Amino acid sequence: MIALTLGEIADVLHGRLVTAASDAVDTVVSGLVDTDSRQIAPGDIFVAKPGETTDGHLFVDAAVAAGAALAIVEREVAASVSQIVVADVVVALAELAREVVGRVRAAGDLRIVGITGSNGKTTTKNMLARILEAEGETVAPRASFNNEVGAPLTMLRVTAGTRFLVSEFGASGPGEIARLAGLVTPDVVVELMVGMAHAGGFGGIEATFLAKSELVHAMRGGGVAVLNRDDERVRRMAPIALEKDGEVRWFGHSAEADVQATDVSVSASGTAFTVHAGGQALPVRLRVLGAHHVNNALAAIAAAGALGVELAASIARLETLELAERWRMQPLGSDRVRIINDAYNASPDSMVAALRTLAQITGEGERTVAVLGAMSELGEYAGEEHDRIGELAVRLRIQRIVIVGAAARRMFLAAVAEGSWSDEAVFFATADEAYDYLLTELRDGDRVLVKSSNSAGLRFLGDRLGESFS
Repeated sequence: MIALTLGEIADVLHGRLVTAASDAVDTVVSGLVDTDSRQIAPGDIFVAKPGETTDGHLFVDAAVAAGAALAIVEREVAASVSQIVVADVVVALAELAREVVGRVRAAGDLRIVGITGSNGKTTTKNMLARILEAEGETVAPRASFNNEVGAPLTMLRVTAGTRFLVSEFGASGPGEIARLAGLVTPDVVVELMVGMAHAGGFGGIEATFLAKSELVHAMRGGGVAVLNRDDERVRRMAPIALEKDGEVRWFGHSAEADVQATDVSVSASGTAFTVHAGGQALPVRLRVLGAHHVNNALAAIAAAGALGVELAASIARLETLELAERWRMQPLGSDRVRIINDAYNASPDSMVAALRTLAQITGEGERTVAVLGAMSELGEYAGEEHDRIGELAVRLRIQRIVIVGAAARRMFLAAVAEGSWSDEAVFFATADEAYDYLLTELRDGDRVLVKSSNSAGLRFLGDRLGESFS
């Protein structure tokens, strides 16, 4: 974070400053900001966020022991550290992020990119960060820091020398993206897709469209909107950008896209395609698995182009990226039994893409195995969407379908109804039961997809299988 005095921070947060014996109003703080006391280092700021299962105020002493220079709290605690007492630490975190980013932007040439979409945010964020970090100091979220806490924490990592801030914006309901993106008013916004992920929380696909379009509304006047030409709902966001005197840059497989992909091919070693942009046609060889990551790469290339990065440079840097993110199409195991752990998150769209990738990368003499768990946050659509995935697995001729967890049982029933017979489809109530089965069932030449939403916990099953067959 940039250097600020305790008094300046208190003023920004409209909080009450309680200084420690060794501090004064003009004491300068410039460390990182975190809500996890285990991540605190000397000089950092600890935000004592109340949680569902515990309360950050209980860990102020631990943060002090780790070297915290300041605690932002909702009630004063007995600790030997300066404190700023506020009504709501999450609101305070956002206001501090707004102030810090605003000061850096006003003083230098900071450019801000905002990314959203029902799927692909984290992969696209990582791809764009890989491209931009060669251009100058780049701040991007760790993992999927894209909510009301994670997004401001990322913003607060900017320094006076930061050239690019890449922010990822997720949401489980209307208004969340507007609040988060409104903190920084991005120069470039990226809209990946509008799908069924979190549709239950939004209240349907049209409500999801409205929520995702909040990012374009938050774009800085005269900015650039990087939009998916292949997604009908994303195309409807173009007028919003134009109303803000912005530019629209399209990406996708469509011939009308400014950054277009053709000749896509997928193998166990990666994904290849040709990118067409600015009159050039250049080959791309991604190490990341799955045709669905082509659009993520196109979006990153288009956003980088809007920031002045040459096409060839973007491609060269993308080709060095070995993994989108842990638990996202992550290759584990060995050539004998390859495990693809994609169980950090799941929506109907990403589930379809992962299953198709499994079918595409499995060669002659090899066997497809899909280990599938529940997709969360689908609300009233959960039943029919789980049915659809079970049916698709059979239609793609997945040879072993292993369904795990009561919330995913409809996938199993749909697969059986679609024509899976004998022991082609099996159901287990727990991941431990599925693990015991797979230890004896998997054989040389198997290609195994592990896919579920985070809440289903199958990412840990994928890790165990990867270790067992390494």
